[in-house]
Amino acid sequence: MGRGWLPARLVERTDQTATGRTLRFEVDGWPGHLPGQHVDVRLTAPDGYHAVRSYSLAAPSDGRRLELGVQAVPGGEVSPYLADVLPLGALVEVKGPLGGWFVWQPRRERRPALLVAGGSGVVPLIAMLRDRRRTGADVACALVYSARGEADVWYREELDVLRAEVPVRVVHTRLAPPGAARPAGRVTADDLRGLLPPDESRCYVCGPTGFVEHVSGLLLRDGHPPDRIRTERFG
Repeated sequence: MGRGWLPARLVERTDQTATGRTLRFEVDGWPGHLPGQHVDVRLTAPDGYHAVRSYSLAAPSDGRRLELGVQAVPGGEVSPYLADVLPLGALVEVKGPLGGWFVWQPRRERRPALLVAGGSGVVPLIAMLRDRRRTGADVACALVYSARGEADVWYREELDVLRAEVPVRVVHTRLAPPGAARPAGRVTADDLRGLLPPDESRCYVCGPTGFVEHVSGLLLRDGHPPDRIRTERFG
């Protein structure tokens, strides 16, 4: 269950892409969270004006430490400030954890999970994969990750490690790397097939609204039951 607003101190900022950041906060009194949940972040101006945005949690509970993924949106009111301006040591407020529909707990779920991400939508899915590794769960899962080009891929080194544990497919939509077998283009039904059986799997799809709607349609047409497709969208 979520609680009221809690002060959160920024302790670390890591670049993921040219505009994507991992932000780590320390939050006293944090109640813990599950992979797939998110938080609301509130900024308060000197005149009392509040701006609130939601961000996915990138890692399972780690005491009072939270890890968020923030994609700076050009002209945005909050995300560019969080991504590049908020000083280390500064305080914001967070509320959460929020959300239960999009949660996947590998130690408790025996149904295979197909994880499909677009851009920074990989953040809550990486939390699920990290939890699977941390708990030693052996439930089958796979990741299909759509990004414009190599420079837009979050968690590149971590994905290389994950490939030894689960199937990982990275789909480049604008610029494919040299020698790539698959030309650049949006996710197709073939990109989603052959990883897990449709009649047994649960799907988790996260990304911009257009991406989520496109992928959900592909999954439905390929035989995935609608009650096993869970989505999280932004933008």
